[in-house]
Amino acid sequence: MIEKAMRYRLTNKSTIGLLLTLLFCSSFISFAVAFGGIKYVYQRSACRSDRNNCQLLSPKELLMSKGSNSEEKNMSQANGDKFFRKFVLFDNVVDEKQLSQKEKARLRRLEVEEGEVRRQKQVRKDAVLYFALFGLQFLPIINELSPFVGLFYFLGMACITVYVAARQETIDTSELINEKNALFAPIGASISLLTIYTFLKFGIDPTNAYAIIITVFGALSVSDIGVPILRNICPAKFYEARVPIPSTLANALEIEPFLPLDGLITLFIGVICSIYYWLPTAMTQKFIISNIIAWSIAMVSLGSISFGSFQTAAILLGGLFLYDVYFVYFSDAMMTVATKVEAPIKFIYPNLSSNVQDYPFSVLGLGDVVVPGLFVRFMNQVDKALKPEKVSYLNVASVAYFVALSVCFYVNKVTNSGQPALFFLDPMLIGSALVASNINGQFEDVWTYREEKESTNKEK
Repeated sequence: MIEKAMRYRLTNKSTIGLLLTLLFCSSFISFAVAFGGIKYVYQRSACRSDRNNCQLLSPKELLMSKGSNSEEKNMSQANGDKFFRKFVLFDNVVDEKQLSQKEKARLRRLEVEEGEVRRQKQVRKDAVLYFALFGLQFLPIINELSPFVGLFYFLGMACITVYVAARQETIDTSELINEKNALFAPIGASISLLTIYTFLKFGIDPTNAYAIIITVFGALSVSDIGVPILRNICPAKFYEARVPIPSTLANALEIEPFLPLDGLITLFIGVICSIYYWLPTAMTQKFIISNIIAWSIAMVSLGSISFGSFQTAAILLGGLFLYDVYFVYFSDAMMTVATKVEAPIKFIYPNLSSNVQDYPFSVLGLGDVVVPGLFVRFMNQVDKALKPEKVSYLNVASVAYFVALSVCFYVNKVTNSGQPALFFLDPMLIGSALVASNINGQFEDVWTYREEKESTNKEK
């Protein structure tokens, strides 16, 4: 995967401003990222080879290795370049610019492989939680036993995802959100939501176009998140295997002429999930696939972005608090878009209550996982930087998320109407973090904490 695409991946609902739409975002930016994301996967997939075979020779070293005579070897440095240009029998000698590009590609490959090793180790540490996420997908089998099974499913998927994503390792540095991004994000979210809402009101259904974009991102996300998981399941010989590709394709993608087997398999799984999503079957028969795609997008998004500072987080969560409250309590835009536009950017579960209306699912928007999840992940960075002695900021934020989401579901059950989850989540997260900082005697340190660009990357 290339670094450029790394900065723009999953821009639709999941990145910086438009990620924060809670349900939907700009399709135009999504198209641009989709094309970059394909090259992203190939570039990143190429980055797993034997480090011992990564030596690159300069033009002079390469010429000498071909057996040039002693007179040629003793030529001065000043005349060397001119001399090399005169030789046409060494067709495989590349110029300095090409060498520089290959050297950068080699260093990038080593960096990615090192990152994959860290990701693999972190997944192994959290193996129980990943297994729990897998086990939750079997709950529909016992769904008819209790109406509370769906509630347990949502709580389990959301809370475990937020905690695991907060601890996950990343290969590249996360993009930092600044105060300006945070201030205008709710405005961008409102514009995106109202645009789709207006389309629906005028009889224009953007569902297919939007779902195509999301499923493309979903396939790439499944591929990305699946690599460290697959590496912990399969033996080392399996994920160290390489598959050769035509040199023409390799040159076009600026990668080496091979791809790792594990990356190809996870990409194949992602494509299969997206294809299955589009099969002409009822959503009640494939909602688990939709949730898997949504989960993958959430995990990749949470690893790609960082709040950067506590004050930025407070501004953003405060703005989205007002956004969510208005569009749920004082407008039908949120509920209309959430139930009329079907795409894998939400967790859904069959609604077994007797008053099922037009939409047969209970819904937890991906924004209600990603936005609070970014804060929980940020508090994990605060933990690493400030090293509190009494209470962990990560643990406090994770518990606060669980409690607030549980209260939201309870109110939803009592009132039998949709609730703005951020109305409950945002105050609980900010408040619990400030209380914990006061307990640790680090109130000012937390309030003024700013995350360095380098610290958003992996812990080496």
